[in-house]
Amino acid sequence: MTATLIQSPDRVVLQNISWQSYQSLIHDFAQEPAIRLTYDHGTLEIRMPLDPHETFKKLIGRLIEAATEELDLEIRSLGSRTCDREDLASGLEPDQCYYIQNEPQVRGIEQIDLTQLPPPDLAVEIDITSSSLNRFAIYKALGVPEIWRYDGKCLKIYVLKDGEYVTQSNSRALPLLTAADILRFLTPSQSMGENALVKQFRQWIRKK
Repeated sequence: MTATLIQSPDRVVLQNISWQSYQSLIHDFAQEPAIRLTYDHGTLEIRMPLDPHETFKKLIGRLIEAATEELDLEIRSLGSRTCDREDLASGLEPDQCYYIQNEPQVRGIEQIDLTQLPPPDLAVEIDITSSSLNRFAIYKALGVPEIWRYDGKCLKIYVLKDGEYVTQSNSRALPLLTAADILRFLTPSQSMGENALVKQFRQWIRKK
């Protein structure tokens, strides 16, 4: 392993890493949920997200889960589960990911094999400090149909159409929600407690 680049205090990038070494690190870091690994054809990024990243990751996850409860939708929440495929020589850990439309296909399956089953329907990316690797290219290779990306100021919804990610106003997985709606409930997070904000979000959905 060779460290080739340290961009900031929250990450290190290594090159010439084998798939087997990547898998070993996934196992070794299994009890360290704050560490994120991104692997792409021999290049490995190890990130240690800072507090703002973790705050918005959790808050957006709570909004998604609240929305599915209010809309009476079943989901399978997989948090930052590793999404990887050896045949693609790529893998990453979303900040949050969910099965919604395809939840029945993975219900009760202890360990989901992405070579046999569809990828999560929705992934969340918090990019307050951007990754050194092209994570969207990995998501595209995996076939993840929708990504919500939040950079601390702007939230965008990307959907996979004809093999490319394009932005659109409404969520595909949760069509009731728009990027503007979600952002509206992230903006007060600096001045309002999380529980109060989620409660307000639930009340808003009930009125829709």
